[in-house]
Amino acid sequence: MISGVHDIYYNVSDMNRAVQFYTNGLNMKVGYQSEHWTSMEIGGVMIGLHWTEGPDVPTFPRDSHGAQCGGTLTLKSDDIKSDREILEKSGAKILGEDDASWGHMLIFEDPDGNVLKLQNAKY
Repeated sequence: MISGVHDIYYNVSDMNRAVQFYTNGLNMKVGYQSEHWTSMEIGGVMIGLHWTEGPDVPTFPRDSHGAQCGGTLTLKSDDIKSDREILEKSGAKILGEDDASWGHMLIFEDPDGNVLKLQNAKY
């Protein structure tokens, strides 16, 4: 069952530069770090930084308010298998699923093509 938001993350081309910006510029605190991921925390919300391994982050169109469209909402799940069935019945397009040392994730699109994730994290 889906129980809340795990994190919201953004791709970054330079992890060190991004961590400096989020800590110094936005007053976020560093939590978990690995070569490809840094969890930042502010006000009880986790913001993730995911390293692109060097390539520039693709630019997205801007909405009518000038905000850049993009980002990924990651929802917590304690039963991804059951939630996957519900999502498929609801019209989600499954893009991928992966087991990793940090947990299990399911990546999918909503009916409008927006990308979201379910995650059962160990940390």
